[in-house]
Amino acid sequence: MEQFQIETAQNISIAQNTAHLGDRMLAYIIDTLIIVIYYLLMIWLLLALDVEPGDQWAIYMLLGLPAFLYYLLLETFMDGKTIGKNFLQIRVVKLDGTKPSFSSYFIRWILRILDITLTSGGIAVFTILIRGKGQRVGDIAAGTTVISEKRKVFLRDTLLRELPSDYTPKFPQVTVFKDGEMQTIKNLFDNARRNGNHRVILSLNNRIKEVTEITSDMQPIEFVDIVIKDYSYYTQQL
Repeated sequence: MEQFQIETAQNISIAQNTAHLGDRMLAYIIDTLIIVIYYLLMIWLLLALDVEPGDQWAIYMLLGLPAFLYYLLLETFMDGKTIGKNFLQIRVVKLDGTKPSFSSYFIRWILRILDITLTSGGIAVFTILIRGKGQRVGDIAAGTTVISEKRKVFLRDTLLRELPSDYTPKFPQVTVFKDGEMQTIKNLFDNARRNGNHRVILSLNNRIKEVTEITSDMQPIEFVDIVIKDYSYYTQQL
């Protein structure tokens, strides 16, 4: 699973995981099965209604429209997801992490003909593998990619941070905090950095300095991160 950097309006870089190719293929299979089942039900309905042969094509075209527009409609109204994507916890976003516009979804949908329909997905797979940002041709044209929203549990998701063996703490004053307080600080900081919420990070920066009486010229995002690392260091020494 590759990562790419999202630069927020507050000039904070956030690493975002692109969706694994296997997840995208499985989501495609699920969506295809749903479309096939819909078509089969539609055919069964037409046969059950015993519609006049001359009217069958018109009704077939009308009932087939939702399946034809499946990807465009669902991605537009389900925030970049289809049923398959939702099941695999992946989603279409712009390269800057924002929600795509309708025109972006439309471009992706139109270019599915080249990416997937005409080439059985060959061009899509080839482009995704060599592009580096999880983009097929439709994504490149639309300025989008598909990200994974699955959360992996690493050591950094607990109270402790992963630290190099030669790590040197800068602020011994952080030991005034209790474990529960530092866990709250860490959770708020991680969420704020992930969502680009600089206001929360600035508030944490000011509150920590007030409690610890630390004086520092570091940027708030760097300072809070160092405080959490320092606390982890001292905790691991116990």
